[in-house]
Amino acid sequence: MYTGVPLASAKSQMFEAVLGFLPDWVQITVLALIVLAVVASWVVKAKRGIARRRARRAARALPGTAPYGQGTGADHLGPYAPPRPEARGADFLGPYAPARRQESGAGFLGSYAPAPQQGNPPA
Repeated sequence: MYTGVPLASAKSQMFEAVLGFLPDWVQITVLALIVLAVVASWVVKAKRGIARRRARRAARALPGTAPYGQGTGADHLGPYAPPRPEARGADFLGPYAPARRQESGAGFLGSYAPAPQQGNPPA
């Protein structure tokens, strides 16, 4: 007895309607391929989980992941990246750094500093 309330979703009803027009051997083949795709996705997911667990246990990088700082995607230049200077960062000025000046100030005597006396140490 049909009460007018559909028991399945609209997607499954459309899927059944499309499969209903096909011969039995095609229906079975399509359903088998869908089941195979689901099982294959489970297998791939399980293999990734096992690899992740083994990598974590061995304390090494995951297979297929770039090491930290290597960069990936559109901003990764790889071998085409310009050479990096030894010193870098926001405070590194390189050739634009001002020339070092001599010490100055009230405590700096420069050439007027008394020379260390040789001979009699202070008592």
